[in-house]
Amino acid sequence: MKILYKGLLLGLLQIGIVSSLGAKLLYDRAHRPRVWIKSAIYDPNLPIRGKYLALNIEVPAEGFTGRMQTLPYASGPKEYEFFSPSRCDLVLRGNQLIAVANEQGEFWVNVSRRNHDVVAVINGETAYFLPEHQNGPVLRNRGDELWIEATIPRKGPPRPIRLGIKRDGVLTPLPTE
Repeated sequence: MKILYKGLLLGLLQIGIVSSLGAKLLYDRAHRPRVWIKSAIYDPNLPIRGKYLALNIEVPAEGFTGRMQTLPYASGPKEYEFFSPSRCDLVLRGNQLIAVANEQGEFWVNVSRRNHDVVAVINGETAYFLPEHQNGPVLRNRGDELWIEATIPRKGPPRPIRLGIKRDGVLTPLPTE
């Protein structure tokens, strides 16, 4: 077999592999459930180039055990609530994503109590890549919240589709290019 034919065969094989991945992602987007998830932007300090947002997602938590612990500080001891385990699985119930405690779970999680609710923050599993000439979302008011609409795959982190801003209880999707 000539080198040219081997190169063409290898090129076709690579195109087939990439195309099958693209087809799987498109199939999942069309057939897997979608939900809006509260999110927050953070700076991951990674060498990846390009415009993207690294997102933490915030979801209700269940099955975590809280315990109070007193920590010594110079200003005096303070009491904090710590939750265990530190891992979870994401489960879709109805139209809401929930973090369920699991010692061997798929995701690292920070759990805290907010207004008598237990909330889980999944750390940096989700990246949203921005078009080259589009600016990132701007949260103008203190009460604004960043949300993502995401496809929920059978396994792995949510796959972001688009961003939205929730202001005064109204979720408004941001325009996409």
